[in-house]
Amino acid sequence: MKNLITRSITGILFVAVMVTGICLRSDAMILLFALITGLSMWEYTGLVNEVKDVTVNRFISTAAGVYLFLAMAGFCSDIVPSAVFIPYLLTIIYLFVSELYTGNKNAINDWAYTMLGQMYIALPFSCINVLAFQHQPADGTIVYNWLMPMSIYIFLWLNDTGAYCSGSLFGKHKLFPRISPAKSWEGSIGGAILVLLSAALIGYATTQHALPSPFGDELSTQLILQWMGLGLTVVFFGTWGDLVESLFKRTLGIKDSGNILPGHGGMLDRFDSSLMAIPAAVVYLYTLSLF
Repeated sequence: MKNLITRSITGILFVAVMVTGICLRSDAMILLFALITGLSMWEYTGLVNEVKDVTVNRFISTAAGVYLFLAMAGFCSDIVPSAVFIPYLLTIIYLFVSELYTGNKNAINDWAYTMLGQMYIALPFSCINVLAFQHQPADGTIVYNWLMPMSIYIFLWLNDTGAYCSGSLFGKHKLFPRISPAKSWEGSIGGAILVLLSAALIGYATTQHALPSPFGDELSTQLILQWMGLGLTVVFFGTWGDLVESLFKRTLGIKDSGNILPGHGGMLDRFDSSLMAIPAAVVYLYTLSLF
């Protein structure tokens, strides 16, 4: 009972911080996700440094991940030119070259885990800026579209809620027993249905209440289907993101990635789904723009 109360309070505070940070204004979103990126990278590097013969430069790896996020935010909001990425590239080169002088036992492992952190955590979080800052074809300006990053997390939360409820009631067929024995096909289908309904509602609401939408502002079946397509993309890749993090923890032999969020584990436990869903959403939007 005590754990349920702790988990509930943490969950409510977490949602409140996320909604406020994303919906308030662009700089609040940037600061929030820069902090999330930093904490996630710090947690990740701490975990992999426990692996035998692995020594990742924790401080520089974390700083590089946060810098990549901030550089992407500045570039996507049209504040800084593409040259802002040069220091990041130099840092990556340094992380490779430095292994020549550390004398660590297995440089390949160090390189692999270092680059995995950048690709698995820093890059996906940085991609949320691509969703958040929208180019206006009419006048060429860049506007902050809070609905896009917010919708990703709404879909992820509803998917988890729907999967838990329907899985608890009807779950019989295991989705991926080797990695996550608790997940079921019935739960996944229930979560997907809830997300599709919410995506259709958001599509309708964007036209009725003048909400910012990358799909246009005229109510049509196509508009609603595009939102539902985004929701389905988040469901599939969010589920894979959850499974990937479960495999990561099983490989390291740990139950939770950390304890920074009481009742919910660590940063990677809380954001595992979004690490796949965010870049997948970017690909989905760019794919739509081609047709």
